[in-house]
Parts: sequence; structure tokens; C-alpha cells
Amino acid sequence: MVDIRPDEISSIIFKQIAQYDQEVKVLNTGTVLRVGDGIARIHGLDGAMAGELVEFEDGTVGIALNLESDNVGAVLMGDGLAIREGSSVQATGKIAQIPVSDAYLGRVVNALAQPIDGKGQITASEFRLIESPAPGIISRRSVYEPMQTGLIAIDSMIPIGRGQRELIIGDRQTGKTAVATDTILNQGGQNVICVYVAIGQKASSVARVVDTFEGRGAMGYTIVVAENANSPATLQYLAPYTGAALAEYFMYRKRHTLVIYDDLTKQAQAYRQMSLLLGRPPGREAYPGDVFYLHSRLLERAAKLSSQLGEGSMTALPVVETQAGDVSAYIPTNVISITDGQIFLSADLFNAGIRPAINVGISVSRVGSAAQTKAMKRVAGKLKLELAQFAELEAFAQFASDLDKATRDQLARGQRLRELLKQSQAAPLSVEEQVATIYTGVGGYLDVIEVGQVQGFLAQLRDYLITNKPEFAEIIRSTKTFTERAETLLKEAIKEHTELFLLQRRV
Repeated sequence: MVDIRPDEISSIIFKQIAQYDQEVKVLNTGTVLRVGDGIARIHGLDGAMAGELVEFEDGTVGIALNLESDNVGAVLMGDGLAIREGSSVQATGKIAQIPVSDAYLGRVVNALAQPIDGKGQITASEFRLIESPAPGIISRRSVYEPMQTGLIAIDSMIPIGRGQRELIIGDRQTGKTAVATDTILNQGGQNVICVYVAIGQKASSVARVVDTFEGRGAMGYTIVVAENANSPATLQYLAPYTGAALAEYFMYRKRHTLVIYDDLTKQAQAYRQMSLLLGRPPGREAYPGDVFYLHSRLLERAAKLSSQLGEGSMTALPVVETQAGDVSAYIPTNVISITDGQIFLSADLFNAGIRPAINVGISVSRVGSAAQTKAMKRVAGKLKLELAQFAELEAFAQFASDLDKATRDQLARGQRLRELLKQSQAAPLSVEEQVATIYTGVGGYLDVIEVGQVQGFLAQLRDYLITNKPEFAEIIRSTKTFTERAETLLKEAIKEHTELFLLQRRV
């Protein structure tokens, strides 16, 4: 017979109670009522938060978007083919977030910040919410530093500043992506981190952009976030927010960033698809009532931070596609009202061989010359006025048979100025090259050159300056002003090169 000692039993119990450190874990679980078209209706997730991540039995992740009285509507971030009616669902307690780190530079990722370029995993110890609140008024300061695009038409007449939101708008195949990618190429050596977000595009188009970046050495400071046309609508909707979160990581570390959303029309269409499947009431053009908020909460995250926060910046260049140049459609008008100006690309100009096909007359920057260097401000002042007068005269000249000499001279000058604005794709120009080009045109030095030879003359002049007058570029770069010495050097170079150029043409 075993002798039972009560004191020994009680001491064992006390010891176990003292060592008991199991934490109580409450799981918020539910059951799938129905699933299809990338939407799951879930019963039982009573404590779910709006935007919370939920995990299904097969490992598929979803986002709880519709919180209704008897069920939760969640959108799937994956195909979810293994999810069945009656499957269990678990709330994670986390709002949608992505890992962020410097290791993302040079990589191509999807909307969940997972690498899709076959170069292995990305290490990250920090997370950022995909939907972060935008900086408030006190956290910001006025935009004052230029964000050079390398395109004469933009930097001289529609200047963009660091922290600005400038819309690129136009019909399909008018060069919107070219303007955006040229701006990224021009950031080499400018200490700017670039994020290119491709939404609903062909995989071949995205691959071509990545090849261009790699070929020109731009991937070293660029992150590409891509959700192609065959991706679920959920991921196409999330991609811009992922891009913004990656850019914010650098912005709050006192860095300058540039984000391109290409394009927000496709994001709005993906969001419309999700909303209609969730049973939300449709509004104008079948878009849900909060489609304005969809873009405003994204674009308001672009900012120039105050001195207390380190003066980092996030510049946004959203792209919007129009149908037959109709800027009064729902999504274009929404985004125009949120941004600080727009660059309008015209199909007519593009077909007429003017590329980039920027319609300077209706394009505008609401930051204006605050985002220009003194050198650019000085030479570009007359350019927009002269082009506007030329456009008016050209329309009038179509109906007039004989014109006086002053009018003919003004038309000739305008034609040369229009030639001056033409640029090849992936050939951005530095500030000093732009200053020299504009000064040559506005000063009337191109008047002796044939219209068809203007492009060749200017390209050779820029090379001549680099070779024979390196001091000119050094003055513009270091002082950011167009000094008397710089002007003298430029005049000498123009005179010498013009004589040489005309002599070569005569031979």
C-alpha cells in the first residue's frame, strides 16, 4: 500500500502553480459562408477590424473590407481555389502591412512586397502599414526644391518640386510612361530614391521598363512594384499603397523619394470590380461612392516634410489615361482636383511628331517657379509667352495669304522654339544643358539655322560646350544661377559653333 502524504502533494501543486506561465490566447475565428470571384463572405468574425488581415485554412490571406451586421466581406489576395464553404477563417489582429528596408533597392516586387525577380528573398526587420495616415499641416513645409525631369518642356514651363503631386494625363500611346521613366533616369546622382508602380500593365511592358532601368544603371536607386493585368483586382488595388509605404520608409529617414503610379485609372477599375462584387452600391460610371477617397488618401501622402522631421520628401507623379482627350470624365477630374497641376499629353501633337507630346497651353504646375533654380527661371521666363503667341499666330496665319515681315519672323522663331522642345526617349538633359538650349532659342540665335537642322545644331552645341567651355557647366551646377560669366561663355560658344556649323553645311 502506497503511503499518500498530503503535504508532499500540496507542495507539488504549489510548485506547479508558481511555475505556470502559459498565456491565454483568444482566437477570433469564423466560417466561410460563400466564396467566389475573389470575394469571401465570412460568418463569426465579430471582432474583425476594417482592413484587418484574415487567414484561411489553405494559407490564403484576405483583407476584411465590408463589416456587416451578420457577416464580414473579405477580398482574397490570391486565387483561393482551395477555399470551400464551411472552411475556417482566423483573424490575425494585424492591419495590412509590408516589410520595408534598404534591401528593396534594385528589386522588383509585388503588392505584398514579395520579390518576383528571381533574385532571392529580401531581408527586412521593419514593417510599415500599407495604409498610413498622410503627414499633417504642421509636419509639412512649402515645396521649394526642384525635381528635375530632364525634359526641357517640363523643367522650363511646368516645373515640378520635391514633395509635389503632378498628374501626367493623356490618351493611350501618347508617351505618358516615357515621361515618367525619363524622370527616373534623370535622378541618377541626385540622391533620390525612385519607386515605379506598374498597375494592370502587360508583363512585357513592365519587363521593358525594368530593362531600360538596368541598362542605364537606374535600378540601383529604384524599386519596381508590379501587379500585371492578370493579377487579382485586390492586388492591383493595393499596389500603389505598397509603393507609397516603401517610399515613406525612405522619406522619414530624411531622404528624397519619387513615386510614379502607372496608372491610377486601372487601380480605380480594379477597385470598382472589388466593390461591385462586395455588393457596395454603385455611383457615377458604376464606381463606388468612395473612389475619390481611394486616390486622395494615396496622393496626400506625398509631402515635403518640415525641418523638425528631417526635410525628407515624397514626390508623386500619378498617371491617368483619358478617352479621346476627355479630361472631364470622372476619374480624370477627381485626380486633377487632388494634384498640384497636370502635364497634358496630346495625341494630335504626338501624331504630328512633337515628342514629348506635351500640350504646354493647358498643362500647369501650381507650385510654379518656386520649384526652379535661378538660372532656369531667368532663361525660361520668355519661353512660354513666345510659344503661346506663336500658337495664336499659327492659327491665324492659316487664313491669311500675305503676312508682314514681323509676323513671318515671329512664326519662324516659334517653329524653332517648338523644335527645341523635342527630345528623344531616355535622353534626359541636365540643368546646364537645358539652360544653354533655351537661351539659344529665346535669344534668337537659332533664327539663322534651318528648322530641320535645329535638333542637330543643339545636340552639337551641347557637346561643344562640354568640350570647349567646361567652366559654363561648372558655374551653373555650383551657383545654380546664370551669372554674367556664364552668359559670356555661352555667347562665345554659340558664336563659335554657329560659324563652324554653317561652314560645314556650305561645304
